[in-house]
Amino acid sequence: MRQAVETIAIPTTGRGLYEFTDRVRGLLTGIGMSEGAVTLHVQHTSASLLIQENADPEVREDLERFFARICPDGDPIFQHTYEGPDDMPAHVRTALTSVNTTIPFKSGVLMLGTWQGLYLWEHRTHPHRRGVIAYFCGE
Repeated sequence: MRQAVETIAIPTTGRGLYEFTDRVRGLLTGIGMSEGAVTLHVQHTSASLLIQENADPEVREDLERFFARICPDGDPIFQHTYEGPDDMPAHVRTALTSVNTTIPFKSGVLMLGTWQGLYLWEHRTHPHRRGVIAYFCGE
């Protein structure tokens, strides 16, 4: 069994979903493993990872609208506003989603469904540079 660890830097321009599927595919090709799994981990508490539809952008827009409804910026319930009105809502959005995901691969190909893509979901309204660790384990 082989292992490899890579870091993917993802610059964001503010809140939204940023697809990085092709970057993971490129790493897998470069590493040269045939079968195994890659675990992805975002190193932040105000951004998350998810596998989501990559065909219709309305899906991503609807997700944003839903989270704006259940966790609005500036909600007076939050005390933690050190970095602005989007600070604590960003942490809650991360807590409701995930900072890790694992994708199997076979014959050197990620085993994602037809319409699935890998996304970093930036929950802050300002630009950031997010780090995603990619841990490959396989043969």
